Amino acid sequence: MIRAGPIPYKQVDKLNYNRIKMALYATFLTNWYGYRLKKISIGAEKKHVRLEYAQTLLSKLGIGVDTKGLEKLPKDGSFLLISNHRSTIDPLIVELALKDTTLFGHWISKKELYDSFFFGMFTRNGGSILLDRESRQMGGFFSDIKKHVKNGDSIFLFPEGTRNKTEDDLSEFKDGARIIAMKNRLPILPIYIRTNANSVLDDVLNKRPEEPAMITVEIGDLIDYKDRSVALEEAYKRTFDLSL
Repeated sequence: MIRAGPIPYKQVDKLNYNRIKMALYATFLTNWYGYRLKKISIGAEKKHVRLEYAQTLLSKLGIGVDTKGLEKLPKDGSFLLISNHRSTIDPLIVELALKDTTLFGHWISKKELYDSFFFGMFTRNGGSILLDRESRQMGGFFSDIKKHVKNGDSIFLFPEGTRNKTEDDLSEFKDGARIIAMKNRLPILPIYIRTNANSVLDDVLNKRPEEPAMITVEIGDLIDYKDRSVALEEAYKRTFDLSL
């Protein structure tokens, strides 16, 4: 039996160098676009800059996005967009999936992202709503959502609450998504990132393939916020034929 030996030091050094180089580039790019977004107040213009950022960074990484079910994607309107979440690049993937629409959404973002050296400036300026889980008062959070919806914008949310680091298709949904949809009478737009984007990201950072690595995204049929016959998590799983 032939046993694989340890990775040569030179190869390890190269892998680490590639990761460090990309991390520095991504940090610069994210903060540069965050600074640009600070000067923009119009949603359509923010959408354009966010899309430019997503295309630039994913192109540098060598990652492409293939969107299935585009005919189900509304071109305009206000929605609660929900997506599964495995990778830090998931918001960029969603931006590319929506590139041919006028949909502009405010991401529900954790306080940790607001305070992050890497994501902070972009998160605060790119169009987001702060979710402070330690706060005892949620009135301001829901008021911010209502204000943006009244302005014709959408709300973007990862209903799992945090990245799914398990082998399961989906982790458990938090309760907030259905509440947000009902309070604001928002049709629910389900999106499923079929490819494990976190694995793809690791592969491109380690191997730097010559051909773009493709991530498949699927658009589902709208879910009626008034339909409470099944839990939102179950409706989402049925939409994309995930294990119940």
